[in-house]
Amino acid sequence: MSLRLLAAGTAAVLLALSSLAQAQSASASAPAAASAAVAAPSAPAKAVAGDATEGKVAFYGRKFAGRKTASGERFNPNAMTMAHKTLPFGTLVKVTNLKTKRSVVVRVNDRGPATPDRIGDVTSAAATKLKMRRAGVIDAKLEVVGMKKMGKGKKAMKRAKKASK
Repeated sequence: MSLRLLAAGTAAVLLALSSLAQAQSASASAPAAASAAVAAPSAPAKAVAGDATEGKVAFYGRKFAGRKTASGERFNPNAMTMAHKTLPFGTLVKVTNLKTKRSVVVRVNDRGPATPDRIGDVTSAAATKLKMRRAGVIDAKLEVVGMKKMGKGKKAMKRAKKASK
């Protein structure tokens, strides 16, 4: 009987020690988790005119035409738009092909690219102006040049007007 009592007591002590160790490791990793949360923002970063980054840019093709982008608008391969991981929708970005020195101003309307080594995807129309269609992926410089006001479309305005009556 005393052997059972000893075993139960030992199990209780081990359980208490393991929960204490877990609590200490959780509190030790909490600052790391907090810094990771700061490093990977869940909300889009604030765009400031003059911000610039360099990296690889690709273009996404016509097969996505008509699909909704992350901003809610339909993807138009003939529009001068791009996908970016963190810049707010409506940000105007000057994309410069570092090899040809050609540049174009596009508007952020989508999230992406999913490929970790890339900093953005542009539409087919922007890719043509940048002379990157054959290469597919280029080294580019992205510079924030401003913001475009994202107003509601005509249909949405009509619906809102009808709803207010």
